[in-house]
Amino acid sequence: MTDTRGRSGGRGPHPGPKQTAPGPGGRAFGQRARSELVRYPRGPGRHKKRRRKRRIRAPGGSGRSRGVLRSRSINAQTPARATEPRPRRPRLRTDKWRRRTRRCLRSRPSRSSSCSACAAPATPRGPTSSSSWPTTWASGTSAATGTARSGGDTRVRAGTSDACLCHPCPRVSPPRTPSVDRLAREGVKLTQHLAAAPLCTPSRAAFLTGRYAVRAGMASHNRLGVFLFTASSGGLPPSEVTFAQRLRARGYRTGLVGKWHLGVSCRHRDDFCHHPQRHGFESFHGFPLTNLRDCIPGSGSVFYSSRHLVVHVPVQVLLVCALTLALLHLLGLARVPVAVVVVPVLLTVAVAGGFFAFLHYFRPANCVLMTGFEVVQRPASYEELTQRLTREAVGFLERHAHTPFLLFLSFLHVHTAHFAAPKFAGRSRHGVYGDAVEELDWSVGQILDALDHLGLANDTLVYFTSDHGAHVEEVSEEGEMHGGSNGIYKGGKATNWEGGIRVPGVVRFPRELGRGLELAEPTSHMDVFPTVLALAGAELPADRIIDGRDLMPLLRGTRMQSEHEFLFHYCNAYLNAVRWRPQDGSALWKVFYFTPNFDPGTNGCFSSHVCFCFGKHITRHDPPLLFDLTRDPSERRPLTPESEPRYHAVLAAVGEAVAAHTRTLDPEVPQQLSLSNLVWKPWLQL
Repeated sequence: MTDTRGRSGGRGPHPGPKQTAPGPGGRAFGQRARSELVRYPRGPGRHKKRRRKRRIRAPGGSGRSRGVLRSRSINAQTPARATEPRPRRPRLRTDKWRRRTRRCLRSRPSRSSSCSACAAPATPRGPTSSSSWPTTWASGTSAATGTARSGGDTRVRAGTSDACLCHPCPRVSPPRTPSVDRLAREGVKLTQHLAAAPLCTPSRAAFLTGRYAVRAGMASHNRLGVFLFTASSGGLPPSEVTFAQRLRARGYRTGLVGKWHLGVSCRHRDDFCHHPQRHGFESFHGFPLTNLRDCIPGSGSVFYSSRHLVVHVPVQVLLVCALTLALLHLLGLARVPVAVVVVPVLLTVAVAGGFFAFLHYFRPANCVLMTGFEVVQRPASYEELTQRLTREAVGFLERHAHTPFLLFLSFLHVHTAHFAAPKFAGRSRHGVYGDAVEELDWSVGQILDALDHLGLANDTLVYFTSDHGAHVEEVSEEGEMHGGSNGIYKGGKATNWEGGIRVPGVVRFPRELGRGLELAEPTSHMDVFPTVLALAGAELPADRIIDGRDLMPLLRGTRMQSEHEFLFHYCNAYLNAVRWRPQDGSALWKVFYFTPNFDPGTNGCFSSHVCFCFGKHITRHDPPLLFDLTRDPSERRPLTPESEPRYHAVLAAVGEAVAAHTRTLDPEVPQQLSLSNLVWKPWLQL
């Protein structure tokens, strides 16, 4: 999510003076000299400088040198000189720049490549001062903001995002994100903040309820782990309690702007049992589903990967069947009526035509903008969409500036397909992804400015985060990375490697918290629920298990260690990994019971576009894989009994914690992401 280069503002360090040093010296052999064009990496905002230098090449030598791009040869006769070899030139900052870039491109962690909000583990247990705030790269949704007046009223605003981008490579400056950088400088940065799930739907369910998604039946047992249709019957159960419901009961004005992605209706089109306004939000303006490629013409489709199974195979089988029947009839080997031959052909046309009709009507059926329970735009227009959502959020703040409030601002950025208003299009050096990041940052700035203008900034808790890590498999047909980068962390969206669950976390509450602090203890999305309720003076539900913990003692520094001794990481409904932070703080263990099968030589499941959680798509481990994240944040070196004396003791302690956790789960909970709840139901179509 962030790029740690020693300062904020979205610009990396300048690599030093642009003068090119003399070429490497050596003996003169009287051979022809070669003129070469030297280009050293340049810092942002600097003009390219070129300088020709003389390079003497020994007979049979290659003439190559690192960092040198050759121009055409220039023949010149140089008289031989009997001189001593020149002293070796001193290493310049450009040498360090090249070495760091090569190390970055090999995907090895370096001291310069920890991310601000997705940072490598640090040893301090409580909030510590941070001398400089790295640039924060944001994507997706924004988290919870709240204001607390001196009289005790607490107002809350929330937001989240769909991807986390860490950019460790010093060669390319990150997108400009001054507003998110400002938020980080003025608040507390959570460097070990964790998504409750590596996919949108279960992550958001856990965020709103403070409970693992599997407890609410919001974790899938099949390949598809999120909702793809507004006319699906699954969603966040009405029996679940959200922090919006609790705060509304305490007199808060509550609103959601942006993405929901937790279902709409159950049995009838107008029952809206899963709608945001059935879960504590007084107002809703946004998308009931999410942003998908199919929602923007010309951006492709999320269903293209299923063409082989749904279209190609049936069409081929039907055509072969029709051809066989026709040949049998023509050769006189069997009496085949013409109607029998025509039927497979008609079925072929029906299958292919049905698939393309589905793609054509998907957009107006599912990419809709709602206000309350009404569809106000079908299909939704993406023209200046972020500006319209931002105006709606600012209007909410202005309307409720004198009462306690909760605003959940959930951006559609930077879930693909990417989009940006004309004023942001083409402005970033990172293509459409960078444009979307910078537009998101502008929106964050508008919210912060509105709080300042209304005099609410000091009493407002602002929380910024992301749904999950970057989707590393999201690559355009031109090879452009559209899903972001997770920096030094392995994997991405849909996996429980650190790249999939380590997300940005920033909390700003000027009245209560210091500026420029870092908290290196494990924290979770689920912690927002008890934290917000405690600030509002609301009681936690007594009839259910709440897995989150109040963050305020950690943020204030009155508690030095996270209350999360164990955190359980689910891949859909399957327990994938467990994180253990012992009370003595001696290590940060992570145990994997299975891992996804990446494509050979890659950092993801590019052939399937996303990693799956069962069957041939995973490798089970017995004994489990064990990592110590304090020493190996990139999860490259599994520990063994030979390399770690505590190996067996750690696995035994984690096994006991898993058994205790499993006993708290209800196996009879209705599965909201079952196939019957995921499929499109025409009678539920909005």
